[in-house]
Amino acid sequence: MKRLSLTLFAFIMAFSVANAQFTKAGGGLGFTTGFYFHDMEFDYNKSGNLDIFLKGIYEFSLPIHISPSITYLPHVYKEAGAEFKTIINTFMFDVNGHYVFNSLDRIEFYGLAGLDILLSFKKDKYTITGAEEVFKEKDNAFGLNLGAGSYIMLTDQIDLSVEAKYLISKYSQLMVNVGVLLNLQWLNKHENPEY
Repeated sequence: MKRLSLTLFAFIMAFSVANAQFTKAGGGLGFTTGFYFHDMEFDYNKSGNLDIFLKGIYEFSLPIHISPSITYLPHVYKEAGAEFKTIINTFMFDVNGHYVFNSLDRIEFYGLAGLDILLSFKKDKYTITGAEEVFKEKDNAFGLNLGAGSYIMLTDQIDLSVEAKYLISKYSQLMVNVGVLLNLQWLNKHENPEY
């Protein structure tokens, strides 16, 4: 299942690059409701709520866009006065399709649906009588994204990106991301007037 997921993800990425025009790229910050590692509901076992993401936009032709992205959710839990620390690092790899409902001069609204691969790594550190013990675990999940978003043109070169999506998975969660995208089409036209 894991190999099939990775093969499918690689195929979709290669297909989108080969058949589309790379128009925007950027990143930003977001908020997520998070998830409990292995569904064990303890404070120390929860993922982070803040995320950092990078994304690109490939434009086939209106109204269809493809958007690959990478999201990182860090989390460190340490009890006051206790010799116990848990670190959970999560990486999410997404390929979403955007259906643009309108393409106005300065703003676009879209619905999205796509695939997600989530990789999560957990490390527990215990210090007992001066000796440190470390326990490591990892898990992954395959899921679907559903949501909506908007691009708002701030200048000819820069767009504000706002997106909300729900990940349906073993580690289901709601995510809201806000970032800045560089308009690569505009840059190419002005660096190469013949473009």
